[in-house]
Amino acid sequence: MTSINISIKKEAYDFLSKFKIENKSFSDVILEFKRERGNKNDVMRFFGALKDANIDWEAKEKRMKEFRNSFEKRIKETTEYMERSRK
Repeated sequence: MTSINISIKKEAYDFLSKFKIENKSFSDVILEFKRERGNKNDVMRFFGALKDANIDWEAKEKRMKEFRNSFEKRIKETTEYMERSRK
């Protein structure tokens, strides 16, 4: 196996060190990230996963919109309350 020396910042070294265990090299740690991150083909295997599920997407979207509006209203009320309290 060929070896190549590289320079990395201390921050990168510290990050990789957290994942390195006794019987792993830094190369092993980096290659694990490569395998875990995968590529777009790994993500594409999930495309269409929910197409046959009986999900009412319009109702789901409506509930999400209601939740967002409710959340925004609570944030506004909280902000106004905090502003009043500061006076």
